[in-house]
Amino acid sequence: MSHSHNHHDHCGDESHDHDHDHDHPQSTGTQDNIFIHIDRPHVVALNASGEGPEVIKPWDKRLDEVVYLESDADDQMIVRIPFTGSVKLRALLLKTGPGDQTPSKVSVFANEDDIDFDNVSDKPAAQELIVAQGREVGEYALKPAKFPNVSSVTLFFPASQGADNIRVYYVGFLGTWSERKRDPVITVYESHANLADHEKIRGNDGGVAAAGNLN
Repeated sequence: MSHSHNHHDHCGDESHDHDHDHDHPQSTGTQDNIFIHIDRPHVVALNASGEGPEVIKPWDKRLDEVVYLESDADDQMIVRIPFTGSVKLRALLLKTGPGDQTPSKVSVFANEDDIDFDNVSDKPAAQELIVAQGREVGEYALKPAKFPNVSSVTLFFPASQGADNIRVYYVGFLGTWSERKRDPVITVYESHANLADHEKIRGNDGGVAAAGNLN
């Protein structure tokens, strides 16, 4: 079904090969939470009534329900989250809802910074996860092989579980961070001929030519 939203941008081969996780979220811990490595000021939310960075909260604020993102024109939302380095992800943390304002699922894209509502259906997600209802933060396992060297993640919430819009209170990640490797700079020095280094050969006409340059 095509959509013709008037989406707001706030400061986010047709394949069925996606990975669907139908298990309920596991218990959530604080170990390897990479909140401090999220480039929070540059988080972007599309079709949202709030600002993207609002749902990127420290762990002790994860249950806060005062600040949240809510979808605007309908029940779809895109959130794009950049990192300050390279990360290997193992889990997505979400607090959504309540009730039928919970997203039905989330599609997770790695290093796809140009995704919007015009092209999201054309790009295969790295993983798709079924979102469970609940008042707690859910931990959704990500396949590390799908997210080994990630500079940004884009989350696409395609529909609610019955409401006219969706609500997201908290987004977080578990994984390991490393400094982004830069390509080495290779300097090529142009060598200049030094006539003093060449054997000098006297020609028949009395001229002098450098060895290796004779025709």
